[in-house]
Amino acid sequence: MTPKRPSVNRRDLLRFRRGSQSETPAQSSDLLRASRPAMGSYFEIRLSAIAPGAIDLADRALNLVESLESQMTIYRPDSEISLLNASAHLAPFPVEPRLFALLQQAVTLSQQTQGAYDITSGALSEAWGFVKGPKHVPDPQALDDARARTGTHHLTLDPDHQTVSFDRPGIVVNLGSIGKGYAIDRASALIKAHWWPTSALVHGGRSSLYALGSPPGRFAGRWEVALRNPFSPETPLGLLRLRNRGMGTSGASFQNFEAGGRLFGHLIDPRTGEPANGPASLTVLAPSAALADALSTAFYLLGPDAASQYNQLHPEVGFLFVLEGPSDASPKILTLGLTDHDFQSS
Repeated sequence: MTPKRPSVNRRDLLRFRRGSQSETPAQSSDLLRASRPAMGSYFEIRLSAIAPGAIDLADRALNLVESLESQMTIYRPDSEISLLNASAHLAPFPVEPRLFALLQQAVTLSQQTQGAYDITSGALSEAWGFVKGPKHVPDPQALDDARARTGTHHLTLDPDHQTVSFDRPGIVVNLGSIGKGYAIDRASALIKAHWWPTSALVHGGRSSLYALGSPPGRFAGRWEVALRNPFSPETPLGLLRLRNRGMGTSGASFQNFEAGGRLFGHLIDPRTGEPANGPASLTVLAPSAALADALSTAFYLLGPDAASQYNQLHPEVGFLFVLEGPSDASPKILTLGLTDHDFQSS
């Protein structure tokens, strides 16, 4: 029987500090915090309350997140992604330029991770009931059918015409593993373009974020995020420090079910079609939140050895694996490509 891990929501694996020891109470309270539900979670923007136009800036950033959700969601039949899934096997489907660039990035990441990252695994998620439910173990024929409709080799992206084609019906592109980070990056870029230099922390349910600049009142400082222990959620494992960097976290999730004495999670390996057993949690730091999001999914499946090889080719990306240790209070922490400035263990 597979050991049953605590039911920890992916969104609960991180916790933001209210203020570091180097901040005064006034500096800590000078943050404007604006939030709004989106993408099955909630998005929050933290920026200086004294920045000119701060309230309007935060509102425009959250409006952008909502518009991107309308474009990328698979839960609305009129979204651009839903229309793509419904018709790209019939004829090349024109895609909005920035969304097309995101699809190109996703296909490249699939190639770099030997297929461990795959935006076409939506058919597998549907087969296991993680999209519309109920969650269940699919019969062999249904699983084989979903496998036959999975793989970025079924996609043809035409950069000259900005179109996407499928080589068969039933392909399901699902951007759930990168879309939240992409929305965070777009919102951060909007804030960065503000006429008054403004730093910000933008996160989506705390599992994905981008730290823009330094916290208000801390010149050249870093935003600080406490990494929670997935085995003992009230006990932080350490402190992550970020500036102009994205972060994504994958781990034990509430999206799971038990059948036949085995626990099945929602992170499905597209190479096998089966839910994977990975580390307790994996946090990735990268130049963008979209990249961090996607890589946290891929290397949850691939493991530390593959992450080490990737880091050698991409030193700008760092990994933090939380593995089972001698006790829940002291799990094993493995860092790759992170310095003491990036992470300080408790």
